[in-house]
Amino acid sequence: MAKQLDFLASGQIIPTALHQEMERSYLEYAMSVIVGRALPDVRDGLKPVHRRILYAMHELGLTPDRPFRKCARVVGDVLGKYHPHGDQSVYEALVRMVQDFSSRYPLLSGHGNFGSIDNDPPAAMRYTETRLAGIGDQAVLGGISEAIVNFSSNFDNSQQEPVVLPAQLPILILNGCSGIAVGMATNIPPHNLGEVVEGLIALIDNPDLSEEKLVEIIPGPDFPTGGEILDDTGIREAYRTGRGIIPVRGVAKTETIIIEGKRRRERTAIVVTELPFQVNKAAWIEKIAELVNLGKLEGIADIRDESNREGIRVVIELKRESQPQQVLAALYQQTALQTNFGAIILALVDNQPRQLSLKQVLQEFLRFRETTLTRQYGDELQQASDRLHLVEGLLLALQNIDRVVDILKNAPDGTTAKYRFQAELGISDAQADSILAMPLRRLTGLERQKLETEATELQTKIQQLETLLHNRQEFLKSLKKELRSLKKKFADSRRTKIPTGKSGDRRQETAGKKQDSVVKKQETGDRRQETGDRRQETAGKKQDSVVKKQETVPMKKFSPPETKEVSLPTPHTPHPTPHTHTHTPHPTPYTLFQVRS
Repeated sequence: MAKQLDFLASGQIIPTALHQEMERSYLEYAMSVIVGRALPDVRDGLKPVHRRILYAMHELGLTPDRPFRKCARVVGDVLGKYHPHGDQSVYEALVRMVQDFSSRYPLLSGHGNFGSIDNDPPAAMRYTETRLAGIGDQAVLGGISEAIVNFSSNFDNSQQEPVVLPAQLPILILNGCSGIAVGMATNIPPHNLGEVVEGLIALIDNPDLSEEKLVEIIPGPDFPTGGEILDDTGIREAYRTGRGIIPVRGVAKTETIIIEGKRRRERTAIVVTELPFQVNKAAWIEKIAELVNLGKLEGIADIRDESNREGIRVVIELKRESQPQQVLAALYQQTALQTNFGAIILALVDNQPRQLSLKQVLQEFLRFRETTLTRQYGDELQQASDRLHLVEGLLLALQNIDRVVDILKNAPDGTTAKYRFQAELGISDAQADSILAMPLRRLTGLERQKLETEATELQTKIQQLETLLHNRQEFLKSLKKELRSLKKKFADSRRTKIPTGKSGDRRQETAGKKQDSVVKKQETGDRRQETGDRRQETAGKKQDSVVKKQETVPMKKFSPPETKEVSLPTPHTPHPTPHTHTHTPHPTPYTLFQVRS
């Protein structure tokens, strides 16, 4: 006891209230997760792990024109130099940057099995290979140096790593991002590069551009898996406030297919060619089969996954009596063929989490790009000025070549010659060093002409850079030229369809149509009403038959003009006809249900 009291008295143990320590520790943990792991930076649109992967690959020289390198090598460099966490988390982040169904514009190229939209796992990192994609090398890492972006020490102070990458495009909204932090989350949808560039240019031309005009230029998200957005209400809300619900559905069409067999037959089928973003195709197909087998989804005879490298193709073969529009409506309602994307545009601004509107995201990026371009032009100006200074010294030496040779012949050492050059030619220390290092071939007339040409080019470049740095209009013109160049090189056509014209809601299109209702009698004697408003989810590979046949006999088909109450016979009520019939009792009698138009 005495020893414990002495230990307390020594000051090595500081008494602290538990609630204060918990509050402080939890806050530190929360900020560590928010800033260091879960949320992207609004400037380059990357989380720390993605930034470190890209920079490590840049350091390894894995440019698009170089051979692929094993992912295990990349992961090892990232772990050992910059990211002291699990290797699987790094590899999973790398894989997602390769997958074209996860990233709208993949920053990495892959060689090997990197998974599929069916949620198949990628091959182990010792088998797969990767390198930087063109957009990752040029538009994210292009021109990176300590003069352009800030660097900081890594976890053990043995390396320097960039705080942010000099992104030339707003990767945050081009590829989107999702992450769960402490007490907050982000879920940013991807967008089309061409539209985003046009939006940036419009903001450069008019910083007071209204959000309505901006939405006309950037009409909505553009998911890598395509699909179609049902209405723009959620888009406008997300772009205005940073939060919104965006309804997305897959793309399906009706086809007549030929079934080969003993008898050649024609069947109607629903063919799905695009799925909503982040929907697992295999799980979606399995869910459809499950709903059909449970009797919750009617009218489907078979499901086949005919997808290949060309794209998705899921064939849903219908029964003869099925109505395609009713089945499709049920698929939209009951399965992941239609989903809601909950947009949350949350990112780090000055290391603080902020919920942003679309305009604010673009403004923050332009502010960052202006800073990096200013630093880049300033660095180029300094390098050009330094080089011109040396070239002028060499030209001066060539003009006084006899005196230079005489000094070199009579100087006892290089240091003396250097001092005499400075004294007699009036040149700087750096110029004197360059003269001493000048090879003899520079004394030829051709070399002198090359130096004169270089001096002229450097003077022109310096003048241009000074104009860019001191004339804001020229600076912005240069920025727009850069953006248009990137658009020309990397932009592609929109994949996700968005309703044009007046804002409207298409979610009720199918539900609003008058649907035939079918009352069926099962072998058990039970009667029930069936409409097209059913729903499903699924996944699976090519299957010859995944649904079980059900023995049902249609009793009556009718198209009610409006919602009606329809009475059915039960063990306790007479049949609603002029004559009374006797029915076999059923454990679950139906006395009344609604048929909706």
